[in-house]
Amino acid sequence: MHPTEENWWGALCYPCTVTTTRIHCEGVNGVRLVADAYGDPTAPAVLLLHGGGQTRHSWGGTARVLANAGFYAVSADLRGHGESDWDPTGDYSMAVMRSDAEAWCTALHSPALVGASMGGITGMWMEGTRAEEGLPPAARALVLVDIAHRSEAAGIQRIVDFMTGRPEGFESLAEAAAAVAEYMPHRPRPANTDGLARNLRLGEDGRYRWHWDPAFMTDERRPRTSNRVDIFVEHARRLTLPVLLVRGRMSDVVSEETAQEFLQIVPHAEYVDVRDAHHMVAGDRNDAFTAPVVSFLQRL
Repeated sequence: MHPTEENWWGALCYPCTVTTTRIHCEGVNGVRLVADAYGDPTAPAVLLLHGGGQTRHSWGGTARVLANAGFYAVSADLRGHGESDWDPTGDYSMAVMRSDAEAWCTALHSPALVGASMGGITGMWMEGTRAEEGLPPAARALVLVDIAHRSEAAGIQRIVDFMTGRPEGFESLAEAAAAVAEYMPHRPRPANTDGLARNLRLGEDGRYRWHWDPAFMTDERRPRTSNRVDIFVEHARRLTLPVLLVRGRMSDVVSEETAQEFLQIVPHAEYVDVRDAHHMVAGDRNDAFTAPVVSFLQRL
C-alpha cells in the first residue's frame, strides 16, 4: 500500500502517440472495475495494478511506453479506488482482490501482470493460491514493484499513517498538495495541482478526500500486507511463472536484505535495483523503472 498519484502530481510528459480507451470488467459482488487501455488490443497484454490508495493514473507514463513498445497496456483501478465501484459489503480481502485480478487475466487472455505494492501483493497471492490449488498461472509473468515476501514494518506504518491521517479531508487542492510535499520531501513540488486532482474526490461537504473507499483501511476485511511473512513466503515459493522484482534503492518498505532473500526463495526471478527511487519507484524514476520492465517483457 502507498499513497497516490501519477508521479504524485500530474501526468508524465510522454507523447500521446497511442490510442487510449476505457474498458470495464466485473469483479466479486458485482463490483464494476474500470481501466484505461493503451495501444492495440491484439498485442500482448500487460495488466498494471496500482498500490493501495493510488489509482490507475499512477501508470500513465509507463502504460504509454509499453504501448509504444508493442504491448496492450491496461491500467486498472482496484476495487474501491478511483472510478471502480466500492464493494457494497466493504469486502477488500485478498480473496476478492485475487478474484478481481483473475477476472482481468481471463478478459486479457493471460497478460503479464505488473503490480506496485498492493497490486504486486495481489498478483503474488493470486498465483501462490492458484498453485496451491493445482491451477496453472493466470498471468504470463509477474513484475513485483517494491514489494516482496515481507515488508519493513516501519515503512508500512508510515504509509498507513499517511493514508488514515486526514479523515476530515482537505479544504483545497493546495492543502492536499502541502500534505503530499510533507510526506514526500524528496519530490520537487510542481507549479500546479491538476494531476493531484485526479486522485481526490470532492465530497458533499465541499472537502477533498483521497479517491478510495475508507473501508479499504478500516474494515476487518482489508487486504493483508506482506508483513505476514509466513503466508507470503509460501506463496513466493510456489511461483513458477517468470518473475521480475523491482526495488527502489531508497525504499523503506523493501530492504536489500529482503530482496536477496526473495531471490533465494524464487531462484528463477530477475532483479532490478532502481537508483534514487523510494517505494513509489515508477513515480520517482519513471524512465529508469520502465526500461528494464519493457526489456523483461520483450524477452518473454
